[in-house]
Amino acid sequence: MDTWNYTRVHEFILLGVTSRPDIQILLFVIFLPCYIISLKGNTFIIVISRISSRLHTPMYFFLSHLSFLDICHSSVIVPVMLTHFLSVKKSISFTGCVAQMFIHLALGGTECYLLLSMAYDRYVAICSPLHYTTIMHPVFCIKMAAGSWFGGLINSLIHTVFAIQLPYCGPNVLNHFFCEVPSVLELACADISLNKTIIFFFAMLVVMGPFFLILITYGYIISSILRISTSVGRRKAFSTCASHIIVVSLFYGTIIFMYMRPGSTHVANQDKMAALFYSVIAPMLNPLIYTLRNKDVTGAFINIRRKRTVSDKLYK
Repeated sequence: MDTWNYTRVHEFILLGVTSRPDIQILLFVIFLPCYIISLKGNTFIIVISRISSRLHTPMYFFLSHLSFLDICHSSVIVPVMLTHFLSVKKSISFTGCVAQMFIHLALGGTECYLLLSMAYDRYVAICSPLHYTTIMHPVFCIKMAAGSWFGGLINSLIHTVFAIQLPYCGPNVLNHFFCEVPSVLELACADISLNKTIIFFFAMLVVMGPFFLILITYGYIISSILRISTSVGRRKAFSTCASHIIVVSLFYGTIIFMYMRPGSTHVANQDKMAALFYSVIAPMLNPLIYTLRNKDVTGAFINIRRKRTVSDKLYK
């Protein structure tokens, strides 16, 4: 018989980050500014990458996609979380939970592949600088970005389809602040061993596969940097990779902690803290990491302000 006939749960109750009202108010005061900063910072990168001709490069093309991912990912999770901080009833509909789960997985998978694309861009820039413009052609960059989005969507679709085919007949209390797949599966009234196997398999394919390729890529990059004769040249080459290395470390460190541990070692509070960092803090930090002490972005911003000032004077 179709498992949909057994589905009786129409909504899930989210326990959230904490059950203490005083701490919930404090967390609201902390995370609301973080969310606003994240939106402004990532929007700034997207806009300045579009309007500044000096930033029309593959690196900033991929960075604008990363910023868009961060905006979408934060907006899927954080507004609901902030609302629940101030609400008595912390619930989400079954359909809303499935939608949140699907989008969260799609964006996470896309980011894994996108960070790999950015690593390849840095590899070509440092290891094959004379062929950079030929290899990193705009059409090739678009294909890499499209492939990242496609891979993320396929990964999410598979997980979501297998998850919603399970019967959910109660309880409906979700020990999390959003609909994360492992937490939702724990409420299924059926054997979830197949789903856990699928999660682990795709975690290896979507998370660890790109991660190991990034490590190999940076092995070649570091080798090329060490062969540069001058210390100034080595420092300049490394500075072009530093921001990406930090973002990769933050992203994969959190994801591996969340999804690659054995099932028996999962602790709800630890998973919540890791998810908070991934969904709130990281999207806020990424724009700062890429713009702080970045002469290209600073120069582009100064040029835009200068042109705007001149234009305002002409029209006054």
